[in-house]
Amino acid sequence: MGEGPAADTRIAKPGAVLFMCGMNAIRSPMAEVIAKRLLPPDIYVQSAGVKAGEPDPFVDVVLQEVGLAPRKKHQPRRLEELEDDFFDVIVTLSPEAHHRALELTRSNAIEVIYWPTFDPTVETGTRDQVLDAYRGVRDELWRRIEERFGRAGAQAPQTV
Repeated sequence: MGEGPAADTRIAKPGAVLFMCGMNAIRSPMAEVIAKRLLPPDIYVQSAGVKAGEPDPFVDVVLQEVGLAPRKKHQPRRLEELEDDFFDVIVTLSPEAHHRALELTRSNAIEVIYWPTFDPTVETGTRDQVLDAYRGVRDELWRRIEERFGRAGAQAPQTV
């Protein structure tokens, strides 16, 4: 990648990355869309949850604000619904997902990374206050993905 201290924090280029959270409705699908923007197209990126939740329209709103199109008709899915299980790296975004990933990878050479990520659904207040919580999650995921895996020439999120 580059030289200097920032390059030292990146892992070798993975072939496949999975983002996991509790219900694959907010954090992990958001991370999937961001990673698909930042990572080279030859890296396979997916997301899943411990359970399947319901699609969250605020995810689409905050992704569109930074020029990212959400997955078409994203339907939250459980880990067991994935046909592929050849991930080099699993990034977990909630305690429940982290424990599940550790159970599943106990005897495999898969790196499990835990990024505790705020659940924006607990935010109360006006629509703008709730959206700010989702924006915070989006921006934090963007920063972490960029720091850990590097960038593929993408611009940092710019809100309108």
